[in-house]
Amino acid sequence: MISCYDIGGSFIRSGALQSAGTVEESERIETPRNDWEEFVQAVKKAAATATSRISISLAGAYDQRTGIADVANIPCLHGREVEKELSAALGLPVAIINDANAFALAEAVDGTGRNKPVVFGIILGSGVGGGLVINGDLVTGFGGIAGEWGHGPIIDPAAGGTLSRIGHFACGCGLVGCVDAVGSARGMERIHSSLHGTRLSSREITRDWHQGSEEATETVDAFTTLLCRALSVLVNTLGPDVIPVSGGLSNDSKLLELIDRKTRDLVLASYAEPLVVRGDFAQNGGLHGAGIFARRIFGSVGE
Repeated sequence: MISCYDIGGSFIRSGALQSAGTVEESERIETPRNDWEEFVQAVKKAAATATSRISISLAGAYDQRTGIADVANIPCLHGREVEKELSAALGLPVAIINDANAFALAEAVDGTGRNKPVVFGIILGSGVGGGLVINGDLVTGFGGIAGEWGHGPIIDPAAGGTLSRIGHFACGCGLVGCVDAVGSARGMERIHSSLHGTRLSSREITRDWHQGSEEATETVDAFTTLLCRALSVLVNTLGPDVIPVSGGLSNDSKLLELIDRKTRDLVLASYAEPLVVRGDFAQNGGLHGAGIFARRIFGSVGE
């Protein structure tokens, strides 16, 4: 049996790869974040029914050339050769894929991007991430960084002079002006604080926006303006057929419609149909993508 795991900063979600190629979540346990031995024991517990191979969708950057993981929200994994060390600890072959790449692969193979040449899957949640699939093949790039559009100091908080009162926000990667720092749920909260001097959660901001609040409307307009200006560059660079979205902000259909409209207004190509859409696997992309990755790495389910 091939077992699949979606490992994030809060939970380890697990499920078995079925003969039909699907993976349904069967168990969820808390992720030990700071102790490697506790983490290994947690995975062992989750992997108790695994009999052959393990495929893991992992939050954070993962360089398949070196095997080194860069996982800020799970400190005990940071800088480790997780695939190699975990395989030795479990006594089973282990394959690891970045969680955003897993989501993009799930969408390209079985979801909104099925049979479409270029799929750029993005994550809009507590952070901003992405994965690129071209003609069904995942593109990881040098150092595994392909698709990581959340990082790089490209944000102009004035949006070419159309916005004001928004600060220059530092990103967790150490740079200032990354998309991750303004285009995530935390970024929306920072923008609202800059504009109005009050601290609200992204859920409270979008709730107030839906109810017609002028302050929340100004925040959402600024948030989507900054996000879509950055995203439009990726659209003109990659020419995606679809941009499926996962993460907490993808649950707000009105927000996604606004992001889609603003993005399409900024790009060179004329997209007649929606481009930025909620992914079919927005809730299960990590596990489903890990299953697809397992079939490609290990072979068929029965092998």
